[in-house]
Amino acid sequence: MEQPMTATAVLTARALLLDMDGTLVNSDASVERVWRRWAERHGLDGNEVMKVVHGRQGYASMALLLPGRPMEQNHADNARMLAEETADTEGVVEIPGARAFLASLKGLPHALVTSADVALSTARMAAAGLEQPEVRVTAESVGASKPDPEGFLKGAAELGVDPADCVVFEDSGAGIAAGRAAGMRVVGVGPRAGFHRPDVVVRDLTQVRVEPGTDGTIRLHITR
Repeated sequence: MEQPMTATAVLTARALLLDMDGTLVNSDASVERVWRRWAERHGLDGNEVMKVVHGRQGYASMALLLPGRPMEQNHADNARMLAEETADTEGVVEIPGARAFLASLKGLPHALVTSADVALSTARMAAAGLEQPEVRVTAESVGASKPDPEGFLKGAAELGVDPADCVVFEDSGAGIAAGRAAGMRVVGVGPRAGFHRPDVVVRDLTQVRVEPGTDGTIRLHITR
């Protein structure tokens, strides 16, 4: 019986910048529970809320959903939401291939760039059984949420790599837009990513193989 042909794309980078939720960790169950409760409290349609919240910091989602509300209220509400999400890790698991993918990056320049804060990112990575990258850009590190490119640019700067030499791994529209705005190539991960035109889309991280280049580069072999 003939084996189906698979196409492989190769991307070369000097550093990888990795989103967390939806990219390394499947936290959709927790996100849904917390944000649908929030939607109910504010008389909003839960389905419409869920279209907005992925990839952004909570206060930025709230600003879009409740445009007339003072920003200080959004920040206060966001702090409560982060505490709720940090306490709720039921059903939080790794995206298939994430553990092996992170292990293959040992010794190579990479960073976590997440809209979660330190407590939430630590809780979710631990719940999924994943080791944290040494370099992390979290909500506390930036003044603007994705889709602003600040987090990715900060990650590149901390690794000492030109933005054009970075490849971003992202699942959400806000995150993909942030990577593009930073002048980086983007690998979209999972079902949400394809709608936002990343450079390449994968179902999950089992489709990505990392090969260290002899010239200090990282070669990504992406099977589709």
